Amino acid sequence: MTEDAFGRSGGDGPAGRPTRVLVADDQTVVREGIVMLLGLLPGIEVVGAAADGEEAVRLVARHEPDVVLMDLRMPRCDGVEATRRIRAEHPATEVVILTTYADDESLFPALQAGARGYLTKDAGGEEIARAVADVRSGAAGLSPQIQRRLLERLSASTAEERAPEVAPERQPHALPTSLPDGLTTREAEVLALIAEGLSNAEIAGRLFVSPATVKTHINNLFAKTAVRDRAQAVTYAFRHGIARPPA
Repeated sequence: MTEDAFGRSGGDGPAGRPTRVLVADDQTVVREGIVMLLGLLPGIEVVGAAADGEEAVRLVARHEPDVVLMDLRMPRCDGVEATRRIRAEHPATEVVILTTYADDESLFPALQAGARGYLTKDAGGEEIARAVADVRSGAAGLSPQIQRRLLERLSASTAEERAPEVAPERQPHALPTSLPDGLTTREAEVLALIAEGLSNAEIAGRLFVSPATVKTHINNLFAKTAVRDRAQAVTYAFRHGIARPPA
């Protein structure tokens, strides 16, 4: 068993096997730089590199890595959706987000999708090695900055729960059993939230997905229902019972 970046044992997995890591980032220079950095770290073996989320999902199925270092903003399939698919299809593979973004709209959907670690790209080799080792051992691999954001969010949520309720929220409207025009359940959920007047960012937060994923669902449902704008989409939702008109 080798020592990790901190001079302690544990960089290797069971029976001395190194931790197998896959890198996913759409920027070639960044991707190759991360691969090169990981190659210098003891106890880590890079088994593949992907240029987008679709390729990451495919390479995970082929190589069965222990950990994926996942960027968030990628074409075709973003990091949140790729993380969700990997965790659903390959639960033995952990995901550590490695991204430029540390805002709530990026952080919380990624964690909700199943990521066990979250680092920003200013992290050094030791911090990346620690996060990989942590998620491999079943712990969370979060940078101090991300831990602070989670604590701030928890504190804010606790304060909101203690605040007096001003007005009860509307109960969610049940979707029809049979959806028209080949809409998927997720597309119908997005359509219902459009009818509530939510923006793409607000829909992403409600459904714990990225804004890019919401935009994809909107494009798909617009094509299926032949509506041209959000106003027509709202009318369509009311007409087909996907949303409930305001009282």
